Amino acid sequence: MGQRTTEVTVGLFMLAGFAALVFLALQVSGLSAAQSGPTYTLYANFNDAGSLAPRAKVSMAGVTIGRVRDVALDTKTFQARVAVEIDQTVDNIPADSAAVIRTSGLLGEQYIDISVGGDTESLKPGDTFYSTQSAMNLERLISNFATGK
Repeated sequence: MGQRTTEVTVGLFMLAGFAALVFLALQVSGLSAAQSGPTYTLYANFNDAGSLAPRAKVSMAGVTIGRVRDVALDTKTFQARVAVEIDQTVDNIPADSAAVIRTSGLLGEQYIDISVGGDTESLKPGDTFYSTQSAMNLERLISNFATGK
């Protein structure tokens, strides 16, 4: 009887440990079961989207205000067209704001940082950022430096 109790206790402990690992993995990856509030979509066109991926964060002044929904090639302009979902609570982004792809750390993940403009007009759902700055390509920079270009 004592061995059966020990086996059940160890089994429950293992299940709790596995659940804790799944929880931590979801927290680190940015995935969550909870739905965020209502959002609206804005677009940005980049010459080079780098390794920007869906679910990457969108921030303004260091505060996360949304997520990247989709990165696709615009076959007419041959640019990367990025759709971002912005929290509806942030509904007054100036129309002359710039979308910049930044890297968190030297080799970290890429995200979009919105540099606030000064226009009195605000971007509306479905609008496109007028000004963008593409991702910094570290390999291209090293190659250009090595070849003297």
